[in-house]
Amino acid sequence: MSQCTRDGNTYSLGQDEPLSLTVVKTVADAEGVEPTALRPLYSAVDPDALDSLFESEGGPAFGGEVQFQYHGYEVCVHGDGRVTLTPA
Repeated sequence: MSQCTRDGNTYSLGQDEPLSLTVVKTVADAEGVEPTALRPLYSAVDPDALDSLFESEGGPAFGGEVQFQYHGYEVCVHGDGRVTLTPA
């Protein structure tokens, strides 16, 4: 897989929700649909593993990036708390 792009639409992580839910909501917003209209996130990535990588009391715990394809987008979750969507 290629490195995460710095181009594309960037979103901040939700403070009061799991990262996996933030990713689904972000893609749904970009598509103009309800989150329930998308296929389950687990078809692209393990939501529990994604959440645990970035879960921390004071902010993201993981300093790297995670990239995967979901619903026609290259989703990149950055260690600094940004989610970048680029059309795949």
